[in-house]
Amino acid sequence: MKFSKTEFLVGLFMIAGIVAAVIMALKVAGLVLDSSSNTYTVHAKFDNVGSLKLRAPVRIGGVLIGRVEGIHLDPNDLVPVVDIAINAEYDQISEESKASILTAGIIGEQYIGITPGFYDEELGTAYLKDGDYIRDTGSAVVLEDLIAKFLYNSSASDSADDSTARGE
Repeated sequence: MKFSKTEFLVGLFMIAGIVAAVIMALKVAGLVLDSSSNTYTVHAKFDNVGSLKLRAPVRIGGVLIGRVEGIHLDPNDLVPVVDIAINAEYDQISEESKASILTAGIIGEQYIGITPGFYDEELGTAYLKDGDYIRDTGSAVVLEDLIAKFLYNSSASDSADDSTARGE
């Protein structure tokens, strides 16, 4: 069997295309091929994490600064604890910062948004370090809870309107 130069180049082009597609898929999924990135881990306790997933983005003002590394239940408090891996280049986040679980769009993916806190060396505030807890947190807004509150409030106001209309 003899292979021509054209067949070899087409095969090489196909292999390069497959490799490029795999790399692009990993990038889109948020996975990295280089695991040597420097990060430090902070923790945050939330009342409700909603549908937050592992590898969800962590952002400050829309800028990606890290990823969710783990989600587990604190055995003492029985509340969810989220482990957040923050890139080492963002090492000046105040311990007074607030972490909230936000949703991209109406029913989009959930991510953690950090609102930078006040930093004053004279008042004794410090930067977050590896292993620290973010004390100020905002839990996920669950769409089903909002709908239930809306329905309950509208039915309660309807019954109040009916009773005043009857003169009760």
